[in-house]
Amino acid sequence: MAVGSSNSFDLIVLGGGTGGYSAAFRAGQLGLKVALVDDRPKLGGTCLHIGCIPTKAMLESAELYERIQHGAADMGVNVQGVTYDYAVAAKRRNQVVDRLAKGLDSLVKKNKVEHIHGRGTLQGGKKVRVETVNEDGKKDGERVLDANDVILASGSRVKSLPGFEPDGKNIITSDEATIGNTLPASIVVVGGGAVGVEFASFYHDAGVEVTLLEYLPRLTPLEDADVSKELERSFKRRGMKVMTSARFDSAAVSVDEQGVCLMVGPEGEEPKELRAEQMLVATGRAPNSENVGLEATRAKLEKGFVTVDARMRTAEPHLYACGDVIGGLLLAHVAAHEGIAAVHAIAGAEAEKVDYLKMPRATYARPQIASIGRSEEECARDGFTVRTGKFPFQASGKALIRGEHEGFVKVIADARTDELLGVHMIGANVTDLISEASAAMLLEATAWEVGSAVHPHPTLSEALGEAALAVDGKSINF
Repeated sequence: MAVGSSNSFDLIVLGGGTGGYSAAFRAGQLGLKVALVDDRPKLGGTCLHIGCIPTKAMLESAELYERIQHGAADMGVNVQGVTYDYAVAAKRRNQVVDRLAKGLDSLVKKNKVEHIHGRGTLQGGKKVRVETVNEDGKKDGERVLDANDVILASGSRVKSLPGFEPDGKNIITSDEATIGNTLPASIVVVGGGAVGVEFASFYHDAGVEVTLLEYLPRLTPLEDADVSKELERSFKRRGMKVMTSARFDSAAVSVDEQGVCLMVGPEGEEPKELRAEQMLVATGRAPNSENVGLEATRAKLEKGFVTVDARMRTAEPHLYACGDVIGGLLLAHVAAHEGIAAVHAIAGAEAEKVDYLKMPRATYARPQIASIGRSEEECARDGFTVRTGKFPFQASGKALIRGEHEGFVKVIADARTDELLGVHMIGANVTDLISEASAAMLLEATAWEVGSAVHPHPTLSEALGEAALAVDGKSINF
């Protein structure tokens, strides 16, 4: 245990996002004296304040509006003159964020963690210099902290296209989109990954004219190809403009009184003028690895991301790192798992190495996407011979009852051992269904075992059981 002054700790966690606070709370539960250093006004990081939580609140309100407009009448619910008041939806979004932030404050106390409000800089592997700030965000002093171990969880930031910088008004990023309270009449979303398709889905459901551009040949290029195809079909059916293999010169994008103008076209075709009131750039994230003092350590970087081993250790003894700053999947729940793994390594608690193939991924567009393990392409790349089973939601009683029957569940298994290699879902609420596949992969279940587990009827979860049975051609309902 740490001894000495109030500036001495067993563990210092630098960064108060999901990875950082999860690590700090687990360390407190294990009896360590912990300092959690963060310079934001409130804990929670990008995910809580300008990422996961506000985005999902926005998607939820817009989806409800869309369902009332286009699905309520089919269920006998006749609504006249329905409108979408985004200012009210944005207020509710902010209330959700504030409530969760207050919850984090109470958990800091519950787990006996000292929250130090300020900007921390590494001074080697076991010491952190903190420029403390008051409640108004103004500097009010300095503390030099020392510890047996340090975890760097400094997160990431939005990354723009080369040639121009977002102005926060006509050209925005997710940062501005998640705190604003007005909507444009039209928008171009650049980037067809998870963030881009979520915002494209939100804006379209909210009544905005949307054009979605993706540089690669398909949307959500990190997902299974069948999922990407289904998502693009769904977006186009809803009236969204989607262009893959899109090419334009970012340096030539112009802004005038009418909004944003660019010349864009599919690869190999003549570009055409595209205008919209706003452009949202959703082209990835960059690690916050600068200005945190890494140059004073032996930690190594690769393309700006901190290099760690499977237990989150850097090349600097006693310095660990987790979350977006180390790269990989850049998902909040993954950051939390990494932070906890680092603490277990520090405390000598029993912990498995972090296995990213067992990390579920979730995208909250409409329809939602959820996956875990390898795609079919990745199985072929890694030398697996596979069998697959697929079950469409149009054959699901619960999906038909809900009036949302787009999509499918796809299960991939090793042809020799029946080991579960991947599960890929697209459809309503699949982000809630993927947890069963996560547990199954953790327990090294086979496809037959997943299919043999009893799934209550009628539920959406039946789709996973049926897809698993379909691996052997034994699906009952399709």
